[in-house]
Amino acid sequence: MQLRWIAKFFAPSMALALAASPALAASHTAKHVAEHAPVNLASTHFNGNLAYEYADKFVACGPRWIGSPGHVCAENFLKQTFAKDNLEEDTFTASTPIGPLTMHNYIVRFPGKKDGVIVVASHYETNYWLRNTSFVGANDGGATVGLLVELGNLLRGSTLNGYSVWLVFFDGEESIQSKWTDQDSLYGSRHLAARWERDGTLKRIRAYMLTDMIGDKDLDICRESNSTPWLEDLIYKAAQQDGYAQYFFENSNFVEDDQLPFVKRGVPTADIIDIDYGPRSMMHPDGYHHTPEDTMDKISAHSLTVSGQTVLTTIHLLDQR
Repeated sequence: MQLRWIAKFFAPSMALALAASPALAASHTAKHVAEHAPVNLASTHFNGNLAYEYADKFVACGPRWIGSPGHVCAENFLKQTFAKDNLEEDTFTASTPIGPLTMHNYIVRFPGKKDGVIVVASHYETNYWLRNTSFVGANDGGATVGLLVELGNLLRGSTLNGYSVWLVFFDGEESIQSKWTDQDSLYGSRHLAARWERDGTLKRIRAYMLTDMIGDKDLDICRESNSTPWLEDLIYKAAQQDGYAQYFFENSNFVEDDQLPFVKRGVPTADIIDIDYGPRSMMHPDGYHHTPEDTMDKISAHSLTVSGQTVLTTIHLLDQR
């Protein structure tokens, strides 16, 4: 992702060895599901400790740039975690500055009784241009994958009383080259938004919530200025209801992220993001963002609880509209 005002190794054998870790996550998920069915969003509580554990297992895949063993490991994690949820793999070929690349979005659908869909999304890959570093994107992709996995645990088990909820894991959010451009970025969300526009799916989406970089220990989620005001207001209402208002909307920013292809098509959207991540310096003007310092010790289970519970409560509030 990129702010408008910011110019925006893992040994292969080790990455392949960690491909076994999704099986652990899948078994943990199955146990957790049994403990939380049936679904009642009004009384359901988000477990940030479990979300952190899933993020930790996912980040253990190492750097996840497209074409790497870590990227394959990340895909296997998602496939195995959601193996019993009729996971859709949305495969496409993107034209990039280094030539055509095969990318994969993943979509998990939890059915509801009301006519309409709430989408909650994250990206899961890391930057191609950081491939020769140890950048693992713990907060930038990893934390929100963990959040969505735990959200899936809470939604799974029976038909939801409200809208259907779809979890989307985007590939290719990051630019291939170090300089972010409209053409070299947001590959997965641009592809899916265009596809859903063609087949009429966009008309069914009541709200689209993108989650990004919200595991930061020093949580400060900004009000994102490209987002839909009424949906941002509803998220703040949810945070107030749960006692988490102090973590939201002290600052505002324009952020270029996976919400934009949906914003441009008139879908009600919110980019839930903490862009202020880590101390800034001459060496790191963007803090930990897009540096090897973006590691699991910089994120917290508490921040994931705040973020996840707010998303969960927002879904419940949307169901009441």
